[in-house]
Amino acid sequence: MMRTLFSIFVFTYFSFLFLVFFILISAVFLVTFPFDRYRKAPNFTLSIMARFMMMASPWWKMEFEGTEKFDPEEPTIFVCNHQSFLDMAVIYHLPWKMKWVSKKSLTYIPVMGWLVWLTGHLTINRSSKTALKKLENLVRPLKDLVPVMIFPEGTRTMDGELKPFKNGAFLLAMEHGFKIQPMVINGGHIAMPSGSGNLEPKVHFKLRVLDPIDVKDFEGLSELKDHVRMLMNKELQEMRPV
Repeated sequence: MMRTLFSIFVFTYFSFLFLVFFILISAVFLVTFPFDRYRKAPNFTLSIMARFMMMASPWWKMEFEGTEKFDPEEPTIFVCNHQSFLDMAVIYHLPWKMKWVSKKSLTYIPVMGWLVWLTGHLTINRSSKTALKKLENLVRPLKDLVPVMIFPEGTRTMDGELKPFKNGAFLLAMEHGFKIQPMVINGGHIAMPSGSGNLEPKVHFKLRVLDPIDVKDFEGLSELKDHVRMLMNKELQEMRPV
């Protein structure tokens, strides 16, 4: 009963935040779009909403490690495991802002889809043959030192374990010589289990930024992808409570 009431409160609170910040972000977009090529101002405003989202429960605690490992002077593609909708809110607490790659179906959701567009994130249809080609739209921002965030699993996990990785992030990095920087997050699948309407009010979220990876050290796409997945899986198992 307690979890049900908490879940109703959180979803109502989130709906309120989305409506309020849609208005705020729309206003910021209208003022800044003539000179804000990558929509950094709307994206920063969205990060404020993310902070309010994680205040929904006083027992949601967050822990960050390895943030000093990111070099903002290097074009970087971040890859992270995906456990729940709350992953995005947690990642937005990092001290740098990124251009995200999201699934195109998000754009069909009122307010949420509009926010994705207003903040300048890239949406792709992962089942489309043109999905990899559309990732080329990230090359210019990356060369201008706007980091990119991609979930290589492509969708949320059901049980918290890593799913197989898709090629996109790694292919883009190898073709253009961008650094790959893995991140590992844990807690989202506990706070917001996939397929369940009940949220958990007491969760310790952990996010760990790993060392950047030079793609030139790998002979092929599969070798790079498998290496990154191995590293991330090892860190994920170490982060979980015994």
